[in-house]
Amino acid sequence: MAVILITGGARSGKSKRAELRTRAFPGQPVYVATAEALDAEMQARIATHRARRGTDWIEREVPLDLVPTLVATDGGGARLVDCLTLWLSNLMHAERNWEREVAALAAALPGLKSPVVLVTNEVGLGIVPDNALARRYRDAAGLMNQMIAAAADEVEFVVAGLPMKLK
Repeated sequence: MAVILITGGARSGKSKRAELRTRAFPGQPVYVATAEALDAEMQARIATHRARRGTDWIEREVPLDLVPTLVATDGGGARLVDCLTLWLSNLMHAERNWEREVAALAAALPGLKSPVVLVTNEVGLGIVPDNALARRYRDAAGLMNQMIAAAADEVEFVVAGLPMKLK
């Protein structure tokens, strides 16, 4: 079983890279989407991702309950979780204990049988946000990425469509 974390900035090619890595495993791939189509712009983004992937993926829309979904889909094809930073935003918006949820994910990953490829954004490379909520989110994302990277077998950083192996 492999746990692969792919990180990078916005529009860096993370999702495309993650799809390629997920398809390399045998079996029908499972796409675990954490985004919610709450407006027209997000609907368009989701449609673009779906069109690029094609129709051979099993899709699960999971804005919050990620660990139960990974457990329920274990034993089949590789799972692609896209993305952890949207999942984190969903958890924070729902006022759930994100630290407990991320710790549960990090603890569950090594025990899964089927591969998992996780996409996340690296949000800490820019300027310090000017408001408390944005700073709290940036800090939470950095801590989440550290916890999941520690649990991962491999970590890649994607810049301009080019993957760099970190772990």
